[in-house]
Amino acid sequence: MMDNLNPTFGLEADLKLSVKGQVLGGKLQVLLLSEIDKCGSITHAAKAAGVSYKTAWDAIETMNHLAGTPLVARAAGGKGGGGSQLTARGAQLVENFRQIEAAHQRYLTEIAGQTGGLLDDMLLLRRLSMKTSARNQFLGKVIKITPGVVSAEVVLRTGDGVEVVAVITHDSCQRLGLTPDAEAFALVKSSAVMLLPAGENIKTSARNHYSGRISRLLPGAVNTEVLVALNDITTIAATITNVSAEQMALREGVPLGVAFNESSVIIAVPA
Repeated sequence: MMDNLNPTFGLEADLKLSVKGQVLGGKLQVLLLSEIDKCGSITHAAKAAGVSYKTAWDAIETMNHLAGTPLVARAAGGKGGGGSQLTARGAQLVENFRQIEAAHQRYLTEIAGQTGGLLDDMLLLRRLSMKTSARNQFLGKVIKITPGVVSAEVVLRTGDGVEVVAVITHDSCQRLGLTPDAEAFALVKSSAVMLLPAGENIKTSARNHYSGRISRLLPGAVNTEVLVALNDITTIAATITNVSAEQMALREGVPLGVAFNESSVIIAVPA
């Protein structure tokens, strides 16, 4: 259920015409040709394109060579002097490029309208690519930020409706660029998660309190990792000692409560 987390998405791509791997026509080349056509000067065209005279002249020489016929006819004169004008072939190249560019943009617009189904996979890959020692990672959107004297309370809601409360400094909140609807991760180490008997009225200071069922027990030499499924999507991992696991008589399928303090939550944002 990732639909609520989809960002605004678009496609962009530069169009280039090439001959044997060398660029005959791209944005820079066509801009230079267009400016030469307008002002009759390679010097002015270079300034308009934001490149040096040498870069502009090298690009023109390359185009002339690749096209097999001159695209720019240059009059006599010193460096930067003399006049220049497009040949009929140069003007045709500019016109053809503009038409191809328009068709290219229409194609990108059409493809962008069909990318909705890719967004879930992109978000999933971003989630999987983030490396962290925190066992519990919640991807969601910020739904509320409550500023305090020193810190701010941040509430994040995952795609399946699980809400996580974190308390971070104002500086961290600004540095991360957190605002309502911003996409963020809530990270919680499994050692910070407390296990509580289900169905009992136990009061704790932890703001994050959930109910679920044990989906898996992973005993080790000293500790046991307990996985508690809150629903079909979200599972919370807790690490407790083997002695505690035995005392609580934990087994798969048993209802169990989990809790962790808001100060134990680390907020991160996609890079």
